[in-house]
Amino acid sequence: MLVLALVIAIIQVLILDELMKKIPHFLLLACCTIFSGFTHAEEDRYCATLNLYLENDMFGETDLHYTNGIRVSCVSPDLTSYLEDERLPSWVSKVNKKLRFFHHLKDDDDPIVQRNLVISMGQLMFTPSDKEAATVIQDDRPYAGYLYLGFAYHIRANKQLDTLEANIGLVGPASLAEQSQDAIHNLRGIDKFKGWDNQLENELGLQFVYEHKHRFKLTNSWPHQDFIAHSGVSLGNVATYLNLGGEYRIGWQLPEDFGTAALRPGGDNSSPGNGDMRRCGQWICGLHAFISLDSRWVARDIFLDGNTFEDSHSVNRRSTVADAAVGFSFLVDGWKVSYAKVFRTREFEEQEKSHEYGSLSFSYSW
Repeated sequence: MLVLALVIAIIQVLILDELMKKIPHFLLLACCTIFSGFTHAEEDRYCATLNLYLENDMFGETDLHYTNGIRVSCVSPDLTSYLEDERLPSWVSKVNKKLRFFHHLKDDDDPIVQRNLVISMGQLMFTPSDKEAATVIQDDRPYAGYLYLGFAYHIRANKQLDTLEANIGLVGPASLAEQSQDAIHNLRGIDKFKGWDNQLENELGLQFVYEHKHRFKLTNSWPHQDFIAHSGVSLGNVATYLNLGGEYRIGWQLPEDFGTAALRPGGDNSSPGNGDMRRCGQWICGLHAFISLDSRWVARDIFLDGNTFEDSHSVNRRSTVADAAVGFSFLVDGWKVSYAKVFRTREFEEQEKSHEYGSLSFSYSW
């Protein structure tokens, strides 16, 4: 199952490459400019981190609702020492200074403060439960896909992490969700869904997210334990909601990060912070288990409510949704590998029962 998941991830990463053709060149140039200028400072600043997230309901032996998601993200090294660096675009330096309101800092050069930029690409896909029906199934969720590019800003201090994130992408046939799913089903040798002609229409998708996390260390001896609380808000035509939750971790050599969130906006938590031995060449080996919960009050979900500016298939969305996850993480050298089983409550009134899927993530810091 793990090997199959990795093969699926590789296929979808190749499909994500199609997103590059849909993004204005000036955005890509800005991304390259930001990351190409980074070098590790001599005083042992923080590492860059590359993350790969894969979620699929094949781990739950189903093929419906939220059926697949993939996200690739890159977290920059610490920007704090680069506030005045001429290699950075001027707008990045201005953002660094303006966003200091997140924490009551006496000095911008405070060494405990860490600032990062995050660039990500991802794809989500949703299907109804009946793969044989070629017509619209009125009492089941619409076919939908979302292909997006994300930009985020992290600031970390005093066991707290604040995230501002903006995602822009395409909902509808332009998301390439049908092609992605067909490629995966061909690989697995299973029947394709026949109703993709009824998916949501093409629409530009925008989502703006703010999330705050606070880590509480519960013990200093074996077994190590901590709790990471989070709360946030999302605005946009893709999703508008308030969320609240937390994650409890127990094990050996807990990393100095902010948990192992499932694939969701504001969820790039695995970048090592102050005191984490993954920092730039330091050896670490650790193992821990975790339990997490994220509850949301949802005002809009385009994948259930349908297109914003034209008629489309929709269902009766439930206003409260919750995800519960249980899993484990293994750390060795600069790697962090995590797996979780996620259980999601019913998202719309016509849904017969809750949904479950697997979430696999790989994180490498260097």
